[in-house]
Amino acid sequence: MNRLVSLVLGTLLLLGLLGRAGAEDAETQTRLFFQDGQTQELHWADVSKDLILELGEPTTIAGFPKIDPEKQTLLQMAEGNGFLMVGVRDHDNGNHESGWVLAHTGVEHHDHGDHADWKYPATPVTWQHRLDDNQGNPAHLYRYGGVFYLANDRADGYTRLDPRDYGLDRRNQRVLGTPRFVQGGGNHITLGVANDRVGYATWIDGGGPNMGRVDVTRIKKDADSEIAYSFHLPHGGLHGVTVNEGKVFFAPSDGIYWCDVDERTEKSTEEVMPHHLSLGKDDESGKPRRTGAFTNHKQYVLFVTGKGENAELVILNARSSHPQLLLVPLAMSEENGPVTPKVVRTAQGRELAFVFHNHPAETKADDELSIIDLDPNRDRDVSDAAVVKRMKVGASDVHSHFGHHGIAFDADGRRAYFTNPGDGTITVLALNDLEEKATFPVGGKPGAIIARGGVESDH
Repeated sequence: MNRLVSLVLGTLLLLGLLGRAGAEDAETQTRLFFQDGQTQELHWADVSKDLILELGEPTTIAGFPKIDPEKQTLLQMAEGNGFLMVGVRDHDNGNHESGWVLAHTGVEHHDHGDHADWKYPATPVTWQHRLDDNQGNPAHLYRYGGVFYLANDRADGYTRLDPRDYGLDRRNQRVLGTPRFVQGGGNHITLGVANDRVGYATWIDGGGPNMGRVDVTRIKKDADSEIAYSFHLPHGGLHGVTVNEGKVFFAPSDGIYWCDVDERTEKSTEEVMPHHLSLGKDDESGKPRRTGAFTNHKQYVLFVTGKGENAELVILNARSSHPQLLLVPLAMSEENGPVTPKVVRTAQGRELAFVFHNHPAETKADDELSIIDLDPNRDRDVSDAAVVKRMKVGASDVHSHFGHHGIAFDADGRRAYFTNPGDGTITVLALNDLEEKATFPVGGKPGAIIARGGVESDH
């Protein structure tokens, strides 16, 4: 009997030691930051792997200001130089508290030329925030060339914040940069910035004197900036801008416009030469087709248009002197519409675009994901881009602009992590075989997500 008890105790002790050793041996794979659309909290958690993938306990960022879900909403996020920025919008036209929050991710990146090391020495902490009734109720946040630009809709301009101006000095004291206000755009601003020198900011007006208006501003890093000149596109309803290869692309109510970047702001209004690309007309309404946002990947500009069986991924080669539309059919169910694509270069060298099929929360339909290989034959030409997988995913919870799936990729190009707001889960997808590897319950309504870092270095 005593021998049996000793064997049992010995076995339990060994299992405990093995479990403890396994926990200590687990490697951090990446750090996730994701918003809860229900509580308007920003959580973080590390993904680790020993024998299986595991997600740490989701935790709020230290010092993150309290966001009132009855009065405020977290907006888009961007990451750069180890910092994460998120916009905050209120429900009272900016008269309550709107603005932004900047946090350090606690993740370090060391580039050694032939390889890079990732370290996770600290937990995330809020670095600076600006929330008051003077921030213009932002909606969109962009990152161009490593610099953050936050559109302050009600202030008719945008805030420039360079994360490289933030950090710790030699005495380990916190260093704060100086955000700068840039005039340009109005009502609901979308924005393109070229080389941190010139900004193209839009007005969303569908009629009146500001229909199709674009403000061109020379950006100053050490002072507030003023508009150099403005021009008007033939169509209004502008919602979507990007810059790529010396061209700026706009998304009006009809198709796409593009023009050459005027980096030195030397042109006059009359010298701007916009070029129009039609996306055709909607079969049901007869209205011109449009898009609402762009994604850049190398010299390519990607976006989606249409819905249901007529939904398409569109690719433009910005390097071409006359960019042409390359259309990739997505053929969704009639209830669904495509979400702005996200692109990754995998560890195996594949270039993949991910497009979710979403619908309003009250509509009963499956949520799906299309994965498009942008260059199946690896000849550096996207003319053979095609859907390589279509899969069902967890539920969205779409109400207006919120409740869509979010997706992020680790820095090594090994895995994708996407949120399912309607299920309160995060799904892990391996990028080598495009198969689901895990689904983590996190509760609430997880939406926008960012991944910072790759597999933790052991040296």
